[in-house]
Amino acid sequence: MEIIKPRTLSGFMELLPANQAQMERIMNILRTTYASYGFAPLDTPIIEDAQILLAKGGGETEKQIYRFQKGDSDLAMRFDLTVPLAKYVALHYNDLAFPFRRYQIGKVYRGERAQRGRFREFYQADIDIIGDGKLDILNEAEIPSIIYNIFNRFGLKRFQIRVNNRKILNGFYAMLGLSEQSGEIMRTVDKLDKIGAEKVKAILMTDCGLSEENADEILKFIAITGTNAEVIAALEGYQGRNEIFDLGLGELKAVTANLAAFGVPEENFAVDLTIARGLDYYTGTVYETTLLDHPEIGSVCSGGRYDNLAGYYIDKSLPGVGISIGLTRLFYVLDEQGLLNPDQNNAPADALVIPMTADPAAAISLAQSLRAKGVRVQVYGEQKKFKQKMAYANKLGVPFAVLLGEDEIAEGKCALKNMRTGQQVTVTAEEAAAQILAFNAELEAAAVILEK
Repeated sequence: MEIIKPRTLSGFMELLPANQAQMERIMNILRTTYASYGFAPLDTPIIEDAQILLAKGGGETEKQIYRFQKGDSDLAMRFDLTVPLAKYVALHYNDLAFPFRRYQIGKVYRGERAQRGRFREFYQADIDIIGDGKLDILNEAEIPSIIYNIFNRFGLKRFQIRVNNRKILNGFYAMLGLSEQSGEIMRTVDKLDKIGAEKVKAILMTDCGLSEENADEILKFIAITGTNAEVIAALEGYQGRNEIFDLGLGELKAVTANLAAFGVPEENFAVDLTIARGLDYYTGTVYETTLLDHPEIGSVCSGGRYDNLAGYYIDKSLPGVGISIGLTRLFYVLDEQGLLNPDQNNAPADALVIPMTADPAAAISLAQSLRAKGVRVQVYGEQKKFKQKMAYANKLGVPFAVLLGEDEIAEGKCALKNMRTGQQVTVTAEEAAAQILAFNAELEAAAVILEK
């Protein structure tokens, strides 16, 4: 038989067990945090009817989508979690309570060129709040508190949630008589962090057809900085010239005014007029989150307010607000830069029970007793030398080995060895469970992501 060389397709991530444990820990933080804010878990099919997924498509979306025929069916793999959400809400509209709050962590597929840190199959972690006809501004104020809570639970302190409002930008461009070019201008301005002000100005003049005076006015406007109160005070100087601008400023004030009540400190939150989000999809508040010590990573959590989620599928106004974390890319970059905490217990078990007698019955009974107390236990059943058994425990990365020989069985005890410190003690099963759980709790209390 010919041996086929095993390989993984470019743009698809496979993790070793310890790394997968780190990924699962991050996912668990996301799930529990989202759930603590009253978001319901949701899963949607990876494969949908192509007509459904491409209703809002065209252009780059159609080029990137994985699409195939199966019999007479024209099928496609989801490229984000938002379009499937739109379909879901339209399909189950009569069964849902609004505002509908859902979280979803799932894989999406894009047939784009694989690059370092960019994948064709990757996890997104999304939350959305969908209203029926209306959605109160309070929901837009709550989103930064959820982002803040998530990154705190990751163990991070030096991050910033940057917020703006698309209505402010649209209103400002209308003041300059540039409403028709506003989408193109915002997509250009959104590149400011990556290419700098001079290149943005050049693109505004050459590609967007702006005069130098208007380009300078835009760069002056988005350069307004200071504390949140100072930025808002500066924006108030533009009030009364455009209705949309005034509406957006009112919404931005409402979002910032509620931040303290939601527990978000000002050092983690900034009004930033450069934030536009490149998609015309967004209509109000927009968010981007960056790690202050790692600007090269870019935005690690972004999103915003949109006014019509499911217009292609149902004749209802369903406004919403949501955020998305590109989880696979974030994990890849954090791992590459050594920011994932290696000291946590990333083994599949807390303890490896090693029988030291021919009859494994006592070891099995001990493992059952430890599991009943909440310890994750693997019993090593291979007939190998002691050195090989310990080598396996080391390679597996378990924090503890539990040795059970004739002497321990006679005493009704076991030998508990801490694989990290090398310390070994003889204890009862109950004492072993208590020590393992205490040690593990200390590891779990440590930050998942390190700040360097």
